[in-house]
Amino acid sequence: MSSDANRNRSERIRVFRESTPMVLPSVLNADFGDLGGELQRLTDAGARALHLDVMDGHFVPNLTFGMPIVEGLRRHTDLPLDVHLMISDPLRYAAPMVDAGADMLTFHVEAVDDPVAAAQTIADLGVAVGVAINPDASMDQLEPCLDHVDMVLIMSVQAGFGGQAFNPIALERLRSLRNRYPDLLLEADGGIKASNIAEVRAAGCDCFVVGSAILKSDDYGKAIDELNDQIAAANPSGADVSPGQEATR
Repeated sequence: MSSDANRNRSERIRVFRESTPMVLPSVLNADFGDLGGELQRLTDAGARALHLDVMDGHFVPNLTFGMPIVEGLRRHTDLPLDVHLMISDPLRYAAPMVDAGADMLTFHVEAVDDPVAAAQTIADLGVAVGVAINPDASMDQLEPCLDHVDMVLIMSVQAGFGGQAFNPIALERLRSLRNRYPDLLLEADGGIKASNIAEVRAAGCDCFVVGSAILKSDDYGKAIDELNDQIAAANPSGADVSPGQEATR
């Protein structure tokens, strides 16, 4: 990794770390007919970063958006962009996504043959590196790359569709990772709302991707404030699962 890429990556990691714990509204749930307005409303509501789900219709059944939306958002906001690649060939699009404005780039461990090489390739682009895993995938797949990424995204629903119920297996996985990797950023995505975000925080989560609980509400600011209040009331110990007790489904 070049010195410039290393500095850029370090700065982006610092920005994410200094903002945690934080709620990241999922742009997937926004009104794409008024994306500029949605961006302004989320900014006014106190969003500190945005989560962008990129789907290819192959790794997951749905299609969403690509580089033009990332680039368009970057032109109009300084908020960190957390780009989640739910795609079959993440490395093919990694550099274009970084050029478009991604600050964190997350690939799925199930989508690559060599997660360590994938993590290193993305790191060389000068952005923070995340790796994601679905509820039905074995945690053993993550082990080789955990020392090479900045964040682990634990999916609490199967990637590709909104509106699914939160899968509690995510709590077991978060607790185990927090115990074994106390400095690793942990993110959860899927079915998170005010009624369960405290237990997700208590399991050790740092970053909370929230879609409909914010974007389908009448008042984004009130929704984010309620989520933050629940996070603040939680005890983020994650200490009741011993190393090696993580779920391996």
